[in-house]
Amino acid sequence: MNAPAAYGTLLAEIREAGLLRRRHGYYAAVITANLAVLAGAWVAFAFLGDTWWQLLIAALLAVVFAQLAFVGHDAGHKQIFRTRRPNDAVGVVHGGLVGMSYQWWIDGHNRHHANPNHEEHDPDLDIPALAFTGPQARAKRGFLRWMAKNQALLFFPLLTLEGLSLHVSGIRAVWRGDTKMRRVEGILLTAHAAGYLTAVFLVLSPGLAAAFVVVHQALWGVYMGCSFAPNHKGMPTMTGRPADFLHRQVLTSRNIRGGRVVDFVLGGLNYQIEHHLFPNMPRPHLRRAQPIVEGFCRRHGIPYAQTGLLHSYRQVLGHLHQLGAPLRAADRGLR
Repeated sequence: MNAPAAYGTLLAEIREAGLLRRRHGYYAAVITANLAVLAGAWVAFAFLGDTWWQLLIAALLAVVFAQLAFVGHDAGHKQIFRTRRPNDAVGVVHGGLVGMSYQWWIDGHNRHHANPNHEEHDPDLDIPALAFTGPQARAKRGFLRWMAKNQALLFFPLLTLEGLSLHVSGIRAVWRGDTKMRRVEGILLTAHAAGYLTAVFLVLSPGLAAAFVVVHQALWGVYMGCSFAPNHKGMPTMTGRPADFLHRQVLTSRNIRGGRVVDFVLGGLNYQIEHHLFPNMPRPHLRRAQPIVEGFCRRHGIPYAQTGLLHSYRQVLGHLHQLGAPLRAADRGLR
């Protein structure tokens, strides 16, 4: 059976199982819970006042921001509603709540989905501070070369800047007009920044306010990075003409084993293979789709990558360390 026909067979099986049906009740409950916790966190922030216990609120907000971002991700893939407009409305609002441009992010994310781990076409492989392929590592110069040599050690520290990067990239996208909803997102990002910084520096002393912002943004960045990094980093990359849809999605993706706690913590991204094969599948259905897809891949001889959460990070760090090895060896040879 050729690849398009095979994918059609798998798609028919998924549809017959009802796994592409929308789950409005689920998302209504998730959104309501997220907003309730967000509101509760800020109420607790106001009542606590100028105390170092506020750093616990900063940590809680990091978790809430990530959960809000997961809903925005699902909206971008039309998992919540069947049509684009209501999904975009949910996505833009959630982007505003965490201070990032939903339209800018989903544009890059869709390009990633079209060609995951493709060395020329996947924007997620184009990160100046890191090298994900041999040619990228060899092309580094100066300070970026030093970073590439030590990128396995620097990986998690760099994730602390991911939240800041999302904020800055969103502002840049609005400023340059790289978003379809420039005015709306501009208003939301401005309101978020003004409201957030006013609340923090009004309630807290300057030193504590700065610590609150650093802890909140750093932990949010680490959470986001740790949720997305295991999905493709260290998996095979592609060049030239992309493979057929089925193979390029499965071969470049990695699933993370775990129960419902892992499902919650990673926002369903632990089912990365199923998500890439069926991006509009509602998050709660991914767990049910996993054994169907794994069995299908086994029958058709398609490698299906799945591992534990901690082992996935070891694979990512091992891949980054291996790419830096030739640079380290070359520098030792020059001494």
